[in-house]
Amino acid sequence: MNSIECMESAERDLLHTYNRFGIVLEYGKGVYLYDADGKKYLDFASGIGVCGLGYGNEEYTKAIQDQAGKLLHTSNLYYNQPTAEAAFRLKAASGMDRVFFTNSGAEAVEGAVKAAKKYAYTRDGRAGHEVIAMEHSFHGRTLGALSVTGNQKYQEPFGPLIPGIRFAKFNCLASVEELIGPDTCAILLETVQGEGGIFPAEQSFLEGVAAICRERDILLILDEIQCGMGRSGKMFAWQNYGVKPDLMAAAKALGGGVPVGAFLMTERVAEKSLAPGDHGTTYGGNPLVGAAVAKTLEIMERDRLTEHVQEMSGELWSCLERLKEKFSCIRAHRGLGLMQGIELAVPVGEVARRALRQGLIVITAGSDVLRFLPPLVIEKGHIDEMSGILEGVLAEF
Repeated sequence: MNSIECMESAERDLLHTYNRFGIVLEYGKGVYLYDADGKKYLDFASGIGVCGLGYGNEEYTKAIQDQAGKLLHTSNLYYNQPTAEAAFRLKAASGMDRVFFTNSGAEAVEGAVKAAKKYAYTRDGRAGHEVIAMEHSFHGRTLGALSVTGNQKYQEPFGPLIPGIRFAKFNCLASVEELIGPDTCAILLETVQGEGGIFPAEQSFLEGVAAICRERDILLILDEIQCGMGRSGKMFAWQNYGVKPDLMAAAKALGGGVPVGAFLMTERVAEKSLAPGDHGTTYGGNPLVGAAVAKTLEIMERDRLTEHVQEMSGELWSCLERLKEKFSCIRAHRGLGLMQGIELAVPVGEVARRALRQGLIVITAGSDVLRFLPPLVIEKGHIDEMSGILEGVLAEF
């Protein structure tokens, strides 16, 4: 079918939960995507932070193809080598002690919350524990992940949600302290808020929350789904702060493009939380995604990709600062690593649409932020190319 037929078929047959852009993407190479009509797009979204290695990486592709020819699925009733290697590499990269592979980021968050509740249940001998999450956060759209997402717009139609969730102000330690009670078992936050508008945690805030958790035997859960896997210039964003969580959720770029997530925990938490029968998954950690995760981590470590991100993040920062100085419609610029955003006084969705027409893929965050999540393998020339296109688009406003 041609592009028009494809879009018409999708609109007719798929549940309309996405307002898609009017292009049919067909393949990618490096940091570029190509539609069914052959038009080329510079990608500064990477599938919402998923395709960290870009597109068409031959080594990564071969690893998936080889595994697909051997074994796709066994269930978790048996061992498999690719997933064992993936867990070993992920532990080494994160400094955590135990890994549970899931199918998505939302499942990773739900698993981490379950682990925290079980830890408190084991400690106290009772249920009924509470979780403190953050306002303007985003952790996923399943009912459990939605319950800890601090955005009423997403939550309202689906209540009642999980009880015992209280919301503090991000980067306001006093608001966290006010909510802590005898039933608090965990504090959950994104190290860098993504959907909420690209807000990195402040050093003093993260250190303060960690100190509270240590003092009261409360578990610190960090959501690294979008800001992890090298995007911040470290393998995980919390490593920039020196504040290690008790539990961590990862996904998006973890598998380079295949659907995989994970939650990780320290040995202290593992010993007193989830035991056989408490949690499970049919597809999570199957041999195919295990091979993808293992190869992604191998490439990132061997090629020192986090060092490259540190260099390119400075280039991206300087580029966006220049645009901010030139255009009064840019009210703010913030971010960490290759996860940056500019806050606009003009319709951000229209900016993204006009950029797409000019061959640049960018996405939004919240109601007024243009978000930049390029593949981690971008070079300075790609940033310059993006800048030229975006400058022309902003000039129209």
